[in-house]
Amino acid sequence: MKAVGIMKHGGPEVLEVLEVSDQDAGSGQIRIRNFAASVNPVDVSVRNGSMAEMQKINPPPYIPGMDAAGVIDQIGDDVETDLKVGDSVMAMVVPNGIHGAYKEHIVLDKNAVVRAPKDTNHVQASTLPMNSLTARLSLDLLGLNKDQVLAVTGGPGAYGGFVIQLAKADGLTVIADSNESDRDLLESLGVDIIIPRGDGFAERVREEFPNGVDGIADGALLNESAIEALKDGGSFTSVRGFKGEPQRDIDFTATWVTAYDCKKDILETLCQQAEEGVLTLRVAGSVTMENAAEAHKKLEAGGTRGRMVIEF
Repeated sequence: MKAVGIMKHGGPEVLEVLEVSDQDAGSGQIRIRNFAASVNPVDVSVRNGSMAEMQKINPPPYIPGMDAAGVIDQIGDDVETDLKVGDSVMAMVVPNGIHGAYKEHIVLDKNAVVRAPKDTNHVQASTLPMNSLTARLSLDLLGLNKDQVLAVTGGPGAYGGFVIQLAKADGLTVIADSNESDRDLLESLGVDIIIPRGDGFAERVREEFPNGVDGIADGALLNESAIEALKDGGSFTSVRGFKGEPQRDIDFTATWVTAYDCKKDILETLCQQAEEGVLTLRVAGSVTMENAAEAHKKLEAGGTRGRMVIEF
């Protein structure tokens, strides 16, 4: 089967269309004929060598990709499911070097695969699994209650946008920073208070909430510079492993979405929220396998307000 991957690390140009071995669904597994894989920042790390130490246990090619959407074409033994061959589905894929979503067929644990949202195509559905699971995990780690206040950095991004929408569905008040060009987007996502983006995030938050906010979801990696926006005993979570030094009884956590791998019930709920309009699926554009490098270039250039998707 065809896949998009790398034989060596480097810039977007090292991505190429490869022939790799196909695999049948085994016991407890489902195989997807994959038609779309969204492009996420972690895919860049697979490509550029940032994860080389972890990858070296396997020889190349290395296949990126954490989001897949397509149709079921095989169901293995010992799979009790209401899904059937031909159903449109989506899944989060946890890469292990050679196992990523940038390929025509992918075999996954039965609990990783859920029905795609109604009235969505494969490209749209592929933008939901990993980023929405990451957002849900962040909110669960923060543990905020209805009417508490959440500050979100990186709100216009895929992760930040889902955090905002899920937080509003949970009954939270949301404050987020924005460039003027993104104000309409953040308002459409439901942000209650928008502050200017730039230096002084914590100070601007404190102008609105002098005692600080209850929680921070740091999608923009402000790290230490955002902590002062929190009240004593608040909660802080980051998507890239940052944990602040112990201070003021703040609960620091790192959001690693692998904790929600194969959490079928959670992903099914997120699918339902997409169907209900609670979550907005945002596609920045799509490319063919042969043009996968263009998707990586656009992601790295910044400013995409949604996910680029590779179609298979």
